[in-house]
Amino acid sequence: MHRLVITLLLGAFMGTASTSLVSAEWSQKTKFTNPILRGSYPDPSICRVGDDYYVVNSSFEYFPGLPIHHSRDLVNWDLIGYGLHRAEQVSSEVNLVDVQSDGGIHAPSIRCRDDRFYIITTNVYSPSEPGRPTQMVNFVITAENPTGPWSEPHVIEGAPGIDPDLFFDDDGTVWYVGNHAPADPAFQGEGEIWIQKLDTSDWRLVGERYFLWRGALKGAIWAEGPHVYKKDGRYYLLIAEGGTSFDHAVTVASSSSVTGPYVGNSRNPILTSRHLSYDNWVNSTGHADIVELADGRWYAVALGIRNDIERGSNMGRESHLIPVIWEQEPYHWKSEKLTWPVFAPLTGRVDRDNPMPFAKTFQLQQDTFIDEFNEDSLKLDWNFRRIPKEGVFSLTERPGFLRLYTDPATPENRGRASLMGIRQTETDFEFNAAMEFDSESPGAEAGIALFQKDDSYLVFTVQSQSQGYDLTGHIRSTGSPHSDVIERIPLKEYQGRIRLRIDSRDGLYELKYSLDAGLSWKSFTTIPGNQFISKGYTGAYLGVFATSRGEDMQAFGDFDSVRYEPKPKCNECENLGESK
Repeated sequence: MHRLVITLLLGAFMGTASTSLVSAEWSQKTKFTNPILRGSYPDPSICRVGDDYYVVNSSFEYFPGLPIHHSRDLVNWDLIGYGLHRAEQVSSEVNLVDVQSDGGIHAPSIRCRDDRFYIITTNVYSPSEPGRPTQMVNFVITAENPTGPWSEPHVIEGAPGIDPDLFFDDDGTVWYVGNHAPADPAFQGEGEIWIQKLDTSDWRLVGERYFLWRGALKGAIWAEGPHVYKKDGRYYLLIAEGGTSFDHAVTVASSSSVTGPYVGNSRNPILTSRHLSYDNWVNSTGHADIVELADGRWYAVALGIRNDIERGSNMGRESHLIPVIWEQEPYHWKSEKLTWPVFAPLTGRVDRDNPMPFAKTFQLQQDTFIDEFNEDSLKLDWNFRRIPKEGVFSLTERPGFLRLYTDPATPENRGRASLMGIRQTETDFEFNAAMEFDSESPGAEAGIALFQKDDSYLVFTVQSQSQGYDLTGHIRSTGSPHSDVIERIPLKEYQGRIRLRIDSRDGLYELKYSLDAGLSWKSFTTIPGNQFISKGYTGAYLGVFATSRGEDMQAFGDFDSVRYEPKPKCNECENLGESK
């Protein structure tokens, strides 16, 4: 009898304990960790079609341009294509052939109306000839399916400024929303938002141009990144202010008419990190776009920079998700109490951990990227700095391999080297590639690379010599006129095949190599991990590289496989499905 009671009590206790453990585990899974798009994904814009969500981001000088992601839960996103995916789209008025660093495609906006998708954006191109002004080409591309194909660019003539938006009003009118420097600025760097009707039959601005708002933050540069929304009969203008660094912010104004006048929210800015410590986990938050869910809730996407190294990140600006509610002003003395969006209503900032937007969903672990080059086309993850030269690579010359041909060029401003990569998504990672390289041309080299800009990169290569091969490491730091050799050793046992690897751990990059298919690894050299902190608009990439360093010769490297494994920091591990 007593044994039965004890057994029953023990079973009840264990059942309760087990339930608590399950609840705790599920509680972790019902949260997600920002950023939602890791790696160089700045200036997010979002739209919804039914239960499907689409985000597009700036891509600057990279090609393909305008990456498009799809999600059904706002947290797990799949790269489905690019708005600029053909060389002919970006070879004339929209120029990604010899565009300068940090130029190219800025701050797109994605919208859908009547079963057609629209992306509007700016290409910023500075001619290489001295004295010629920077060209800001604003254009629209369209598609019936966000995976493409996307149309040729429809350039909008007479549209100054950057960061345009399209607003489709209920009466069928389409409005172009842009920014410019006003003729009578109150301070240097002041921006102004303007709006004008757009005839989409021939993509012309028509009618009167209306000047809407110069922002809320007096003295803060650049009112830009405008988006217009309509809710409950009122129009809302959401913009970015304060540049794109620590003072970045989101502000909002409202009007009863799309053409104004607009009145700013007295509680602006509604999202920023400017009031937080420079050492907050994320900084420079801003440039937001908002979307209404099917159930009437709202969310925002915004950029931010993780504070991983020296108040910055090698990933640059990334996309974050923030809950939004709408609240009416409580002021009793106001005859008209306006309703305003409230970002992150419980904290007022971009939080690292947040409740999942939808029940019975959880954030999936960030996948390891593996490419064994068994398809006839590159995986979507691969990018080039500018349009690649014709014939720089092949997936068919040797099936199952990526053949990357040497080019005389090394990374230079406006140049097109034989260089391709995928985005770095975590500060800590492992990246390695299996390569076959056998060249009779002294000076030819091929291998792997970590690159952030034309003047900020690391390359780790096998170089052909008149007798044998050397393993070499070159590094170029921002501002340096050329790259420097950091290490060179002869490969005495090299038989034409090698694995090259970069490990990022504890603030260091360690370069390793293996001559026995990865069974054993030898350390080549170690360098500080702060070498490639994003100083511009884009984050770092990891990839493959081949060059003849100024010489015209025929050589190539054959890459059998590439593997990238991100290593999230432990305070993010649980929510990404990893154990500590």
